[in-house]
Amino acid sequence: QVRLVESGGGSVQPGGSLRLSCAASGSIFSINTMDWYRQAPGKKREWVAGIASGGRSNYADSVKGRFTISRDNAKNTMYLQMNSLKPEDTAVYYCNALISIGTMRNYWGQGTQVTVSS
Repeated sequence: QVRLVESGGGSVQPGGSLRLSCAASGSIFSINTMDWYRQAPGKKREWVAGIASGGRSNYADSVKGRFTISRDNAKNTMYLQMNSLKPEDTAVYYCNALISIGTMRNYWGQGTQVTVSS
């Protein structure tokens, strides 16, 4: 059984920083792409950033220049460094990964709350 567990969420003032982590565990052969999504109250879940196994990354325009995605393949862990946070970044952040357990499957974490407020 594969699990994705996010951590690092919390409350921060505008302009502050947080670092999210997403750790994958279980009978994993390999992890392909890993992504962060977020969902604000009353809104649809949106893609935030993604990173390939080789390290190539992409970002939504709304976070480009403020957020940095990274991963440690040896630890099966992905990170999201969030700087210059804005109130509109408030959301539940979810990690998503394409993981091979013999066959390739898509997995979601349970989410971690990020609140940006003065």
